[in-house]
Amino acid sequence: MLAKSFIAKFEPRLQKLIGAARRELRRRFPTAVEVVYDNYNFLVFGFCTTERPSDCFVSVAAQAKGVVLSFYWGVRVPDPHHLLLGSGNQNRFLRVPSVEMLRRPEVLELLDAAVAQSKVPLSPQGRGYTLIKSISVKQRLRR
Repeated sequence: MLAKSFIAKFEPRLQKLIGAARRELRRRFPTAVEVVYDNYNFLVFGFCTTERPSDCFVSVAAQAKGVVLSFYWGVRVPDPHHLLLGSGNQNRFLRVPSVEMLRRPEVLELLDAAVAQSKVPLSPQGRGYTLIKSISVKQRLRR
């Protein structure tokens, strides 16, 4: 699978974390479309309600420094536990030191809120798939 070759560019510790985070989100959102971008700054696995990037509700984004859980419309996600980082007009994120973080109740609340606010609802049935959207020729070092 092409996505695995993207992950292989990272150091072993991050390879494991990226893979585990993807599996965790796929289990939680089995009908989501996983849109992949291997761009200059980040390797991104977006979990979306359609193939459109603007319909992504959460992404796993990785670079040599680590992995984050990125909420595309994070500024609108209720965050009563004040977990989300970032100060831009749209995106918010969480640093992911381990996959266990994705199982914490307060993180699950954020994920549920992100899905609930999606313009296009997440399909309640069927099976999601992976779509490689873009691969940048020029990239920052992944290790």
